[in-house]
Amino acid sequence: MQIAIVLFDRFTALDAVGPYEMLCRIPDAETIFVAERTGPVRNDAGSLQLVADRTLAEVPRPDIVVVPGGPGQTAQMENEELLGWLRAADAASTWTTSVCTGSLLLAAAGLLDGRRATSHWLALDSLAAFGAEPTGERVVTDGKFITAAGVSSGIDMALTLVGRVAGDRYAQAVQLGAEYDPQPPYDAGSPLKAPADLVEEMRGRSRFILR
Repeated sequence: MQIAIVLFDRFTALDAVGPYEMLCRIPDAETIFVAERTGPVRNDAGSLQLVADRTLAEVPRPDIVVVPGGPGQTAQMENEELLGWLRAADAASTWTTSVCTGSLLLAAAGLLDGRRATSHWLALDSLAAFGAEPTGERVVTDGKFITAAGVSSGIDMALTLVGRVAGDRYAQAVQLGAEYDPQPPYDAGSPLKAPADLVEEMRGRSRFILR
């Protein structure tokens, strides 16, 4: 089984690394980072880089596709090299997945038309413009597509996928091995829970402005 995690300039690190830490535990799976060119790709803060070991062209038929989000997603919305690869890879994949605004790239490629999907809460409205049916759920499965909400939800998406591929008990073992038992010090991880003024403040300076 080949799992391809897509990288592009200014991706959000946890969007890619969170799923990687779960999915790389699947037995007999090869988990690789891919990009238009091989070599280091910097995250949105510019202070961390992951290495793409293969180009998109070198990985034409992955079994699982993972598309992270991040501020750099906006610049990729009309990148036909990436969008064309997503269409071709999806035609052969068993699962096509995304984290955060990575779902907007799947939608821009025409893959989420008429499908339920999620994204970062600030970007949900943009999904509808591409024919998807946005939901505020943390992880959404529609057929072979699994989309995750913002950043940290990529871990939940990946664990969901581990369960589908390797079984519930194996996924539980992966969760236990990672000691993934979230107990955050604040209950503000959703716009439904955070202080209303903070939600509006973040909406006011949102970077998710797409044409």
